[in-house]
Amino acid sequence: MPRRTLNLTLQSDHSATPRNVPIDELVVAGWTGRDPAAVEKHIKELEKLGVKRPATTPIFYRVSAARLTTDAEIEVVGERSGGEVEFLLLQHGGRLWVGTGSDHTDREVETYGVTVSKQMCDKPLAPLFWPYDEVAPHWDRLMLRAHVTEGGARVLYQEGAVAAMMDPKELLARYTPDGRLADNTLMFCGTLAAKGGVRPTGHFGFELEDPVKQRKIAHAYGVRCLPVLG
Repeated sequence: MPRRTLNLTLQSDHSATPRNVPIDELVVAGWTGRDPAAVEKHIKELEKLGVKRPATTPIFYRVSAARLTTDAEIEVVGERSGGEVEFLLLQHGGRLWVGTGSDHTDREVETYGVTVSKQMCDKPLAPLFWPYDEVAPHWDRLMLRAHVTEGGARVLYQEGAVAAMMDPKELLARYTPDGRLADNTLMFCGTLAAKGGVRPTGHFGFELEDPVKQRKIAHAYGVRCLPVLG
């Protein structure tokens, strides 16, 4: 029985097919940067917040698939959580698909347990995916971007090419012996440094842009903070 079923649109060059996609496993890959210096920068960025260094790089956290959502709002406990734009890999129907999501994380919990922090918050994702084989020839030109709302203004929070992270095939080879995800598995694949530093985000918009085919996958969500009463 699937842990989560998502109403997605699988869009190729020739068609767009709405489909209820079961997700049996959710994996969040961390510290996936190609450039060791950039990886070290992100590790130090989080160390300033009290987050311990990872045991390995990359590292693969298992998270409950029930945390996945395409809703426009999530609920979190407290006011110390924030989003991170990432590209996603989805294995479904014998094909690998690419999308984008936000690894929304509780920053306070992250300081004493990264694995637990990954489980604390819902993981928003855009409901549109492209076939990986359609973007693979120009993969490194794809762009990730995120905006937050601060002081009533829309502020650029993250921006950069997916080339900052490991190529999907290399990343999957690090995760599984045969370099393939099991069918109906979804993986978050790493993020970019935040402009101005990692901080809580109350409204988070994110996108994956393909400048070659001139198209985007985009989504945004608000955060409703529940009180901490002890």
